[in-house]
Amino acid sequence: MAIKMVNPYLFFNGTAVKALELYKNALGARAANVSTFGEAPGTPPASANLIMHATLDIDGQTVMLSDSMPGQPFAAGGNVQVCLNLDDVGETQKKFDALAAGGTVTMPLQDTFWGARFGTLTDAFGVQWMFNCELKK
Repeated sequence: MAIKMVNPYLFFNGTAVKALELYKNALGARAANVSTFGEAPGTPPASANLIMHATLDIDGQTVMLSDSMPGQPFAAGGNVQVCLNLDDVGETQKKFDALAAGGTVTMPLQDTFWGARFGTLTDAFGVQWMFNCELKK
């Protein structure tokens, strides 16, 4: 049986709704399959509006997201980054700047030895992103 798809799954500590809005605005993502913990039986009222699962379509690519399970520990950061490969330098800069708002740029967009414009950032929700745009030769 072949693997059909691999998707990053991002977790948040009660800020998934705000992150979803940032990704929609900054990346032009479209949200689908959004469900809340309140739809599950026995969810405490304080967790009812937290996102249990959502799917984001970013130019035909899928990223999933959720708030952490109620009562479960949450750790921001980690050893995973989401890499966006783009094909337009201007659009790369626009999306990079939009995601960097309220976050931290760890490497500004710059031309690289491998023939791309590349940069990294951590967004306002602690998610680490890499941007890579191959330069036309």
